[in-house]
Amino acid sequence: MSWTPGYQLRQRPYVIERILGQGGFGITYKAKHLQLDHQVVLKTPNAGLQNDPEYPKYVQRFIQEGKTLAKLCQNSHPHIVRVSDLFEENGLHCLVMDLIVGQSLWEFVQTKGRLSEADAVNIIRQIADALVMIHNAGIIHRDAHPGNIMLRNNTSAVLIDFGLAAEIKRKLLTSKHPANLNFAPYEQFLEGSGEPTVDVYCLAASLYYAITGQLPTKALTRKLKNQALIPPNKIVKISDKINDAILKGLGLEPEKRPQTMAEFLRLLDIQSQPLQIPQPNIELKSAKGVNYRQLEQFLKAGKWKEADEETTNKMLEVAGRTKEGWLREEDIDNFPCEDLRTIDQLWVKYSNGRFGFSVQKRIYQSLGGTRSYDSKVWYKFGDQVGWRVGGSWLYYTDLKFNQTAPVGHLPVMGVFEEGGGFFVFGGSGDISSLASRLVDCNI
Repeated sequence: MSWTPGYQLRQRPYVIERILGQGGFGITYKAKHLQLDHQVVLKTPNAGLQNDPEYPKYVQRFIQEGKTLAKLCQNSHPHIVRVSDLFEENGLHCLVMDLIVGQSLWEFVQTKGRLSEADAVNIIRQIADALVMIHNAGIIHRDAHPGNIMLRNNTSAVLIDFGLAAEIKRKLLTSKHPANLNFAPYEQFLEGSGEPTVDVYCLAASLYYAITGQLPTKALTRKLKNQALIPPNKIVKISDKINDAILKGLGLEPEKRPQTMAEFLRLLDIQSQPLQIPQPNIELKSAKGVNYRQLEQFLKAGKWKEADEETTNKMLEVAGRTKEGWLREEDIDNFPCEDLRTIDQLWVKYSNGRFGFSVQKRIYQSLGGTRSYDSKVWYKFGDQVGWRVGGSWLYYTDLKFNQTAPVGHLPVMGVFEEGGGFFVFGGSGDISSLASRLVDCNI
C-alpha cells in the first residue's frame, strides 16, 4: 500500500504530492513541508514486502541508508544528495532528502541522446569526486548507475539512492544482492562484493553509456559466456585517453581495474593530454593595453588558482583599481568589452567549457537572475557553482581549483571574506552587474 496525493503525514508536517518512483524495495514521493512551503523527497520501504521473510533486513538496510547519508552530510558535498530527517509514520520508516530538480542521466540520454565527450566526462568526474569522499568515509555506493545520477540544469550531477551502500570490504549478509545488471560487475552478483572496485566498474559503465548512448556488454555475460566488450571508440569518436580510461574501469576482474576511485579520477584528467580538437587562437585584445600572456600560460598549464588570482589582478589593472583591490558596480558596468571577452574566452577554451564568465552568466540567468539583485537567486547560484555548501558560503581557501569543481566554479573574481561571508568584488549583487555587462558585450 502506498500513499496517495494529498495524504498528510501525522508525525511531520508533510503532504504527499505524487509518487516519483517505485522499485522492488522502496517508494519515493515528492512531498511538501506545510509550514516551510518547501518541497522534498520522502523515501519509505515498500510496505508490500512486509510478508517477505527478509523484510526486517530490508528495513534495517533502509535505516542504514539514512545513517550512511547522515554520516556523509557531516561534511556536505555538492554532488551527494543531502538527508535531513529520519522518522516513523505508522510503523513505516521515512527518510527525508533534498529534491533534485532535473532528469537522471539515464533519462537524459534516453530522451536527448548521448552526450559529448566533454559533457559526459564532466558529469562522471563530479560523481567520481563524490565517491572519493564516500570511500574515504569507509563506504561504497554499489549502485552508481545513470538512474541514480541526477542532473541539475543538465550539467551539475548529484548521486542519490544509497540503499545498497555497504562498508568497504564487508560481505553482505542478505541472500539477495540486488544491483543493476547492465552496470554492475559480475562479482557483485556472485559474491555481494563490498570493494571500491565495484563503484569503479559501475561508474566506468555509466560513462560508457553517457558517451555512446549504448549499454556496455553485461559483466555476467562477459564472465559466463566469454562475450567481448565493444570498446567505446568503435561506436563513437572519442579521445584515446578517455577510451582507455573506460576500458580500464570496465576491467572484468577486480584486480584489473583502478583500485581506488581517486586512481580512476586521475585517468579522466584530460589536462595532461588535451583533446585533439582544433581550437582557434585567441587574440589577446585589451582596450587598456593589458598583457594577458601570463593568464593564458596559467590556464594552459591547468594552474587554476594562479589563473584565478591573475584574473583578479588583470581586471583591477584594467579598471585602474589595483590600489583599492576591489571593483565597484560602476567599474563592472563600464568594463571594456574587449578585455572581458579576452578573459572569458581564455577560461572557456582551456577548461573545455567548464569555467568562464559566460558560463556563470548562463547559470545565473537560468536560475532567474536579472539586473536586479535577488538574494534567493544569489543563494541558488552559489549552491549551483559550489561557492555555497550546506547553506554556508565557503572561504576562498575551501574552493576547488581543479576540473572536478562544479561547472561555473571559476573564476571567482577577487573573493574576500568578511564576517564568515563570501563576497565578489565587495558585494554579491555584482554578479548581476557582470551578467548584464556580458549581455551588453554580446558574450
